[in-house]
Amino acid sequence: MRSEPLGGVLLLVATVSALLWANSPFADSYFAVRDTAFGPAALHLDLSIGQWASDALLAVFFFVIGLELKREFVTGDLRDPRRALVPIAAAVGGVVVPAAFYVLVVLSSGAPDALSGWAVPTATDIAFALAVLAVVGRGLPPAVRTFLLTLAVVDDLIAITIIAVGYTAGVVVLPLLAAAVPLAAFAVVTRRGFTAWWVLVPLALLTWGLVHASGVHATVAGVLLGLVVPAREVAPRLEHLLQPFSSLVAVPVFALFAAGVAIGGLSGLLSALTSPIGLAVAGGLVIGKTLGVFGAAFLATRLPGVRLDGSMRWSDVAALAPLSGVGFTVALLIGELAFGGSTLADDHVKIGVLAGSLLAALLGAILLWLRARSNKADSLPTATQAPTTKGRGR
Repeated sequence: MRSEPLGGVLLLVATVSALLWANSPFADSYFAVRDTAFGPAALHLDLSIGQWASDALLAVFFFVIGLELKREFVTGDLRDPRRALVPIAAAVGGVVVPAAFYVLVVLSSGAPDALSGWAVPTATDIAFALAVLAVVGRGLPPAVRTFLLTLAVVDDLIAITIIAVGYTAGVVVLPLLAAAVPLAAFAVVTRRGFTAWWVLVPLALLTWGLVHASGVHATVAGVLLGLVVPAREVAPRLEHLLQPFSSLVAVPVFALFAAGVAIGGLSGLLSALTSPIGLAVAGGLVIGKTLGVFGAAFLATRLPGVRLDGSMRWSDVAALAPLSGVGFTVALLIGELAFGGSTLADDHVKIGVLAGSLLAALLGAILLWLRARSNKADSLPTATQAPTTKGRGR
């Protein structure tokens, strides 16, 4: 249940199912289910099923990301800045260049109203990217996976910051301050090694509810809760417990209700992909991410004492760079925050994200497969050389 390929497969199945359902004769039922609202209105939680999936279920996914971030900073590769500098620089380049690509495309297309979606192509989907690497990257050095994981974790940290700062229209201060109380209690309890669900779940729900009421996107609460958990004692246990639910339930259900878009046939698909938003998103994921990741990594190694891991080659980085363009989960979320759900602009974002992520995944998979084959060929024993002749002179 914790295998990376299975999580990626379920995510792909959910995405395809959403697209088929939203473009079938039963499309009305898809949008009716997605937009069905329930929950206590007095607590500002009268949300649609789609909103529950993005605000609540996805908070579990971000909680696991928070645990990963804490572990990487305390016990993982990110604790050694010199070792982590190259993938960190790659992650930063993989955010800056796609965002710049998006801005240039929408401005040159005369669509300044679309600028709010600048952050859509900046995100890397950990689940999809690692699943592709796990399937086609056998035979590559372990440092390749470490590089991609570090890149994706830092990328998510930047994306979380963008969501918290750039896509929070207005903040209600009192609930946000009140959220610090259950958050602090969660930190104290976990630091004492107490992991009983009947204590942690109510504290987590209260923190989530107050952050949601403050106007800050509720997934930020998941990250904050993950970051306060002790990395060495409790985080591995919680991550082991929640990772299957995150990758096999939370993310696929979110994809099911986020990826559904009425394409409108081939003409509608072409219209969306050639629109300023669709073109900027798809191009940002495939072109911007590839250039940003590889270029920033290469520039980082120009600094004194900074080198690529000895077991990796630049061809490995070139193969990984397109794979970072699989933006899916967080990209769809940012698209909803930027343009609002059920809008034409959001539909163009979804089609751009799906097309760009698919192309990036295929390109990365092909390049990684070729690199894996090359590594296996290099590791084959060579023919035995002829023995030297006795008496040969110097």
